[in-house]
Amino acid sequence: DARGTVYPGLEVIPMNTERRKDRASFWLSAPMILWTLLFVGATLLYIVALSFLKRNPDGYGVVMEFTLENYAKLLNGRYLEVMRRTLALGFETTVICILLGYPFGYCMARAPRRWRTVLMLLVIVPFWTNALIRIYGWRILLMGNGPINSLLMTLGLIEKPLKLMNTHGAVVLGMVYGLIPFMILPVYTSVEKMDWSMVEAGRDLGAHP
Repeated sequence: DARGTVYPGLEVIPMNTERRKDRASFWLSAPMILWTLLFVGATLLYIVALSFLKRNPDGYGVVMEFTLENYAKLLNGRYLEVMRRTLALGFETTVICILLGYPFGYCMARAPRRWRTVLMLLVIVPFWTNALIRIYGWRILLMGNGPINSLLMTLGLIEKPLKLMNTHGAVVLGMVYGLIPFMILPVYTSVEKMDWSMVEAGRDLGAHP
């Protein structure tokens, strides 16, 4: 009612208190909202605006003339193939991140506290290094004369270096390596907050795993 919100077994919470909490929450979120609007929203709008402008004949910049030629080019076979390969790459990366990241995040949340800290460090510590440097590390590993090919040749498993660089598999590997933490951490957070007494209750009532 107008006096406040009533929760069973709890005291009445005045509406003005709730409003103050809502305002405080908004002002705490305001810097992030502003940052997102400026550096994400404005950037996307700028790119959309550029897509409707004609390219400068000398190859640099654009001419302030409205055109739909850029979107007409999307029907070109080469562009369609690029889009197909991009979507396929995104799908493969997502599936692999789910298959690897979900079990890892789940087990990390259910692990003993000591091991949980170690596993969390394994996920977060790489973020302390620039992403380009981390990806360049994979380039060194996959080079023709890199450690992987050298080890395989030393063991006699191959006679000449394998082509690992500039392949679809190498791109998928780099994408998964760069993005899998963004799968692990949300899963970990969600599982850690679960009320496991409800799971036990479900088992007692005969729920399937």
